[in-house]
Amino acid sequence: MTKPSSSPVLGLGIAFVGFAFYATHDAITKHLGANFSVFQIIFFAMLFAFVPMSVIMLADRKEDNFRPRHPWLVLARSGLSILALSCGFYAFTVLPLAEVYSLLFAAPLLITVFSIPILGEVVRLQRWAAVVVGLCGVLIVLRPGASELTLGHITALTSACASALASVIVRRIGSEERSAVLILYPMLLSMIAMGILLPGIYRPMSLSDLALMAGLGFLSVIAQFCIISGYRSAPAAVIAPMQYSQILWATVFGFFFFQESPDIYVGLGSAVIIGSGIFVVWRESRSNVSVRSPVLRAFAARFTVAPNPPRK
Repeated sequence: MTKPSSSPVLGLGIAFVGFAFYATHDAITKHLGANFSVFQIIFFAMLFAFVPMSVIMLADRKEDNFRPRHPWLVLARSGLSILALSCGFYAFTVLPLAEVYSLLFAAPLLITVFSIPILGEVVRLQRWAAVVVGLCGVLIVLRPGASELTLGHITALTSACASALASVIVRRIGSEERSAVLILYPMLLSMIAMGILLPGIYRPMSLSDLALMAGLGFLSVIAQFCIISGYRSAPAAVIAPMQYSQILWATVFGFFFFQESPDIYVGLGSAVIIGSGIFVVWRESRSNVSVRSPVLRAFAARFTVAPNPPRK
């Protein structure tokens, strides 16, 4: 396999397109959620994503089996991934897109916190200050006491927490587990879990609805490979903040397709959360600041097929 040329500008552009695909994926999820249970949506989205992903991963010629070296941690990470996916999908169906993203963007701050007991990361004053400021941004979005705290808000925050924990687990075991193990197990377990629930919640689908669910699966695969290319072409510190571009797409999609207009509190809270997250990424990218760079490497592990350095 030839080594891709290193071009930060190209990598940034490809990652931007990848995150745009993810935002499109979430807008379609919101549209489908008006008529179908999130469990039915997840089942068919995973089903359609499983075929291309399994072919790609099985093409890996590394001589090894699919038995995890850390079965309990792989199982925990799979369960957290399913929880994050289910809660995130539900939040997208009941809340404005931009509002969901503003809460999900708390995940990098939570990764910083969770990395202390799980990875032994040392977090000093400046990063702690960024975490506190970012969580204040979450409170600005939620406005406790001034607006109703709904199940959608709770599930969005639950998704952020579960995603952060899953990312930290990947940082801990990613160098010892095959990429196929880290991707196939959550996909298989999610299909099994959703398949068990499916008979009780299934609603007949038109051909167009089925096509949209298939689109969800293929969009997730295409988006992931765009971001893989981005991480291989540019430093993680350049690519990681690009995830925040999703809120721009969410605002556009929300306005044109769902008649949503984020209020000033969502805008202000999002700015605080995003600013704090970018500061954490910037601090971790500096030498002699972070021992394990949990946020930077968790982003790379989350969006790349191989959590280990790619083969040349």
